This record gives sequence, structure tokens and C-alpha cells, in this order.
Amino acid sequence: MEITNNLSEKALYDYKVVKNAIAGDEKAYSELFKRYKDSVYFMILKMVNNRTDAEDLMFEAFEKAFSSLNYYSPQFAFSTWLFKIASNNTIDFIRKRKTQTVSLDKDDINPDDRGYINSIPADIRTPDEEAIRSQRADFMREKVSMLKGRYRRLIELRYFDEFSYEEIADELAIPLGTVKAQLFRARELLLNILQHTEIARENDKN
Repeated sequence: MEITNNLSEKALYDYKVVKNAIAGDEKAYSELFKRYKDSVYFMILKMVNNRTDAEDLMFEAFEKAFSSLNYYSPQFAFSTWLFKIASNNTIDFIRKRKTQTVSLDKDDINPDDRGYINSIPADIRTPDEEAIRSQRADFMREKVSMLKGRYRRLIELRYFDEFSYEEIADELAIPLGTVKAQLFRARELLLNILQHTEIARENDKN
């Protein structure tokens, strides 16, 4: 990374923390997360207007950013780069959600809209795409299995079984607030595991 002279003191500090994270400093990842998790969350919340979705998307944004730190260029502030990742990821989420809400079987669809609806690509994957999807699923299950006890169960229910927060509360017989708090912590722990996975991969390459 070649640093430029147009960064503020705050951005320069972030740049140093990013370099420490790339070097394998676990505390650096934690510091970046703590510095920006609230601002990223509230930015996403304004876009989706749903706290649960905003929490999930916030964690996705950090996961993508941390797994791509080697591509960060200090030509821009880290916060700018992070917010762009979060924004793009959220826009993709909104687009997918809008597509999924279109009913292809309704008889009252405007005939002028049918051409657009028929042009929506079917959710059919090639064998290669299915293989990649399966590998990613196996990878995630392996990492989730490294979590302990209830944290592992929470992640499995939320992301593998696709339970709502309310359904998880009923399944585990715990208050809804406890589900949200413990799931938040579970995702932090999982993110930490994924960070170390990326570090190990880079070390294997070098």
C-alpha cells in the first residue's frame, strides 16, 4: 500500500490499524469493528428500515471488508471504503428482496410488465456454481462448529435453518432480548474466526 498525503489524521490512524490487522493483530480487527459498527449499522438501517436486517447486513459488510483488506488502498479513507462495501452490499440485498416479492403467478399482472417479469433469470445454477455454493456452505459449517454451545446453536438456527428471532426464542425457550444479545455476540465470535482464517490463508500463500 502506498499512502497519499490527502488523508486526515483520523484516516491516517485507521490506515495504521489496517496495516496491523493485515499483519495478524487480532486487536486491530476488533478496534476497526468497534470504531465503525454503530455508524455502519445506522447507515444500513436508514436504507432497509428494519433492525434485524440492518444487524445482519452490518456483520456481512465487516466480513467482506476484513476478508478483502489486502485490496484496500489508502488513496481513500478506510471509512469511505468500508461504507462503500456496506452500501453496495445493502443495495444488492434490497434488489434481491424486491425481486423475490414479485409474484409470477398472479393473474392481475399488467401485461406491459410481463416482459420484464419473464426476463428475470431463474434461480438455476450450473454444476460449477452448485459445487462452489456447496464448498462455501461446508466451509461456513466448519467455522460455525468452532463456536461453543449456545452460540453455535444460535448461528445454526438463524442462518442454516433460517429461523426468525421470535422462532429462535421459542425454540430455545429464552427471552427475545436474550436471543438478540447472544446472537450479536455469536456473530462477533464467528467474525473473529473468519478473520483468522483469512490471515492463515495469506500466510500459507507467502
